[in-house]
Amino acid sequence: MLLLLLGIIVLHVTVLVLLFVSTIVSQWLVNGEHAADLWQNCTTGASFHCLASSSNGECLPGMQAVCL
Repeated sequence: MLLLLLGIIVLHVTVLVLLFVSTIVSQWLVNGEHAADLWQNCTTGASFHCLASSSNGECLPGMQAVCL
């Protein structure tokens, strides 16, 4: 029973750490020269260029209602 309780505590601590990391990290999708977060989509080719997420027609699934 004690082993089960320790496993549940470790699982909860792991989930809390992942929650804090995912909240703090500013860029959620990074793919080579393209980075996207909730507010901006950026490209880093010859020059660094950012657009607002709602202005270029691309929206993350979590904010589709905001982009409509």
